[in-house]
Amino acid sequence: MKKKVVAILCCVTMVAASLMGCGSTAATTAPATEPAKDETVKAETAKEEAATEEKGSDYKIALITMDSIDQHWVTLNEGAQKEAEELGVTVTFMAPNTKDDAQQIECVNNAVSGGYNAIMVAANGPDAISSALEEAESAGVKIVYVDSPANVKAEATFSTDNKAAGKTAGDEMKKALEAAGVTSGDIGIINVNAATDSCVMREEGFRSAFEGSDFNLLETQYGEGDAAKSQSIAENYITQGVVGIFGCNEGSTTGAGNAIKASGKTELIGVGFDKSDAIMNLIDDGYLLCTMAQNPDVMGSEGVKACVDALDGKDLGGAVTDTGVSVLTK
Repeated sequence: MKKKVVAILCCVTMVAASLMGCGSTAATTAPATEPAKDETVKAETAKEEAATEEKGSDYKIALITMDSIDQHWVTLNEGAQKEAEELGVTVTFMAPNTKDDAQQIECVNNAVSGGYNAIMVAANGPDAISSALEEAESAGVKIVYVDSPANVKAEATFSTDNKAAGKTAGDEMKKALEAAGVTSGDIGIINVNAATDSCVMREEGFRSAFEGSDFNLLETQYGEGDAAKSQSIAENYITQGVVGIFGCNEGSTTGAGNAIKASGKTELIGVGFDKSDAIMNLIDDGYLLCTMAQNPDVMGSEGVKACVDALDGKDLGGAVTDTGVSVLTK
C-alpha cells in the first residue's frame, strides 16, 4: 500500500512539474497583445503616408497654350502631365486648335467656370487675354505663365530669354553668310503676328545681330504661325532675291525651310526657332542651317510645380525663370 502511495505522489509531482514548465515557457514568449500593437502602428504609418500622397490631389490646373497643334505645345503639355502625375494633381490641356485671341479668352473663362484652381497660360499677346486673366485672378485662380506672358501679374513665369535667343539666331546666320563670302544682301523675316510678345522679342534680338553690317533686313511678314502661309511668304522673299530667311516660330521655320527646298536654292541660309520632326528633317537635308530649340518640357514641368506651390500658400514672388535654348544644327 505504501508503495502505491509513493507511486501516486511521484506521478502528481511529475504532472505539476510539467505544468510549471509550460507556464514558464509561455512566460518567456512575447505577450499576445504585442503583434496587435505592431499592426496598429503600421496602420497609422500607412495612413500618414497616404495622407501625404493625397496632398494636392484635388488641385485642378488648366494648361492653355497658343494652340494645341504645334509640337512645341504638345511637348510642353507632356512635361506638364509627367509632373502632374508625380505630384498627384490634374492638368487639363484645353488650348484652342488655332492661334486666336477670342478662343483663348474662352478657354480661360471655361477654366474659371469649371472650378480650376490654377491656370498655366502661354498668351497669344500681352493685352488681349489680360482682362480674362484679371477676372480669373479675382475669382481666386492662381496664374502661372509658360513661354509667353500677358500684362497681368502672375505667381511665376517660365520662358526663354527670347531676345537673347533671337540674337543668337542672327549671329548664326551672319557667320554662315560671311563664311560663304556673302557680306551684304536682303534678309527676310517671317513672324507670327505683331502682338505675340515672345516672337516680337525674338525678332528684335535677330535684328540687333545685324546692326552696323551691310545686310538689309526687309519688312517683317506675318504668317500667324501657319506653315503653309509662311511658305508662301518665304517664296515671295526668295523671288525678291534674299540671301537669308528667319522664321520666328515652328510654323514660320517649317514654311521657310519648305520654300527653300522647293526653290532648290540651297545657298540660301534659313534659320529658325523651335524644334519639330519637320524642322529637324529640313536641317538634316540641308534646307535650313539651324534652329533655336527651347525646352518646353521644362516649362511645363516647372509650371505645374509652381502652381502647386502657389496653391499650397507659398509666395513665389512673380519670379521669371529662363528655361534655356540650344542651337541645333545638322
